[in-house]
This record gives sequence, structure tokens and C-alpha cells, in this order.
Amino acid sequence: MLPDNVKKLFQKHLWYIATYGDEPNVVPVGFKCVCDDGRLAIGAVLLETTLDNIKANGRIAVSCADPLTGEAYQIKGTAELVTEGGAYDHYQELTEETFKGTMSLKCAIIVTPEKLINCSPNEHNKEDIAI
Repeated sequence: MLPDNVKKLFQKHLWYIATYGDEPNVVPVGFKCVCDDGRLAIGAVLLETTLDNIKANGRIAVSCADPLTGEAYQIKGTAELVTEGGAYDHYQELTEETFKGTMSLKCAIIVTPEKLINCSPNEHNKEDIAI
């Protein structure tokens, strides 16, 4: 389970998700949340390269930072693409409200964290944090 301070940071700030296929790909995401069970959920409206990369190998890294304090973390794990369930329904509704039919949700990405790394510019930089 993610520590409370990490959850709070990820709930508040923009995420950058990284995947790889033929080449690395990093994109910011705004349709995102930390689930009660510690997994991460992302609504995929665009993200074509990201989705192709996940289909190819299922690996993902998610990074988040507080630009004012420098507190930052990276989560590495596996990603699953889902087209039903609570996260999908939530992002389907959010996509409709936000884009008024001009874009549609492709799927929800559910990330299961396997590793948490401190990326803050302090003496704990690069340290693994137990999850």
C-alpha cells in the first residue's frame, strides 16, 4: 500500500506516465486517481502510443512532483487496460462532461505498483520505499 504522503501528492499534482515500445514515451495525464486499494487509475482519451506500448509489454512508470517543495516519487509497475468497471465508468462520465462528445474514452488504465522510489532532491533520493 502506498504511504499516505505519497497518495496525497499523487492526488494533488499532475502525473507523467512513461511506457516503452520501439522507443520511450512519456506523457502528462490529468484524468487520474489513486484508488482505495493503492492501485492507480488513468482515463485514456488520447494516449495512442502509451496504449500500444502497454499492449506490447504491460510495463509503466508514473512520476509525480510538488513543484513548490520538490517532493517527488516514481512508481513502477504493471498496467492493465479495462473497458468496464468502476474506473472505466468514472472516466467515461468525466470524458463526456469535459469534451461534450468531441472525444471519447478508449479505456481506463489500472496500474498495480510494484516499486516506489523517492525522487526528491534530498538525502533520500533514489531510495526504494516499501509498499
